[in-house]
Amino acid sequence: MSDLREVVALGCRILALEGQDDYIWGHVSARDPDGRGVWMKASGLWFEEVTAEDVLLVGWDGTVLAGSGKRHSEYPIHTEIMRARPDVHAVVHSHPVHALAFASRGVPLRPISHEVTVFVPPDVPRFTLTGDLITTEELGRALAEALGDRPAIFLVHHGIVTVGPDVPTAVFRALLLEHGCRKQLLAMAAGGPQTWSSDEEALVKRQHCYSAPQVHAAWELLVRRVQRHAQPYRTSRTG
Repeated sequence: MSDLREVVALGCRILALEGQDDYIWGHVSARDPDGRGVWMKASGLWFEEVTAEDVLLVGWDGTVLAGSGKRHSEYPIHTEIMRARPDVHAVVHSHPVHALAFASRGVPLRPISHEVTVFVPPDVPRFTLTGDLITTEELGRALAEALGDRPAIFLVHHGIVTVGPDVPTAVFRALLLEHGCRKQLLAMAAGGPQTWSSDEEALVKRQHCYSAPQVHAAWELLVRRVQRHAQPYRTSRTG
């Protein structure tokens, strides 16, 4: 199980390196292979400082079954999506700046870049029942229903959720969604966008640009970046 915990921790540190830290908020999880719940980042930690020892096994009812530390109050985001989606084995919830700003505009996300073809067509769903924290099973189920069979959802006035068959895919989708939102905001600020890929082209590009082997190659690159970054950070942290 240590390997799965390390992958969750790596996902957190990658999100930090890519600018999706929000102080102590945000979380990454992986489905427990024995069906007991989810392995999830503990609360009270910055993404950048998460290690395998900071990843908890959280049961379906929110009980911490393994690991030390407190669980996040928003564990139902993870447990309820995984209950509803047997294909999902990892969930990311973060608060990226550009995705938050874009979701507030209430306009469709257009495939003006490669990244957006992972999500569009159809448009990325939006969860609008509340902009508050998802701290109950009822809200978690409502979020899972709004997500449906899609890879991502905007939590309007709150953040994003991305999912995948594994942690690398869910994390990479969080990065791609933020990049796509940032590019469209730039285009909108310049009076556009005026053009974007057709649905047909977007679906073809989705396979060309973001097949599973390519996503995992990108993950390995991101892991190498984290490893290069880690030594100076740990030296400064320990004095």
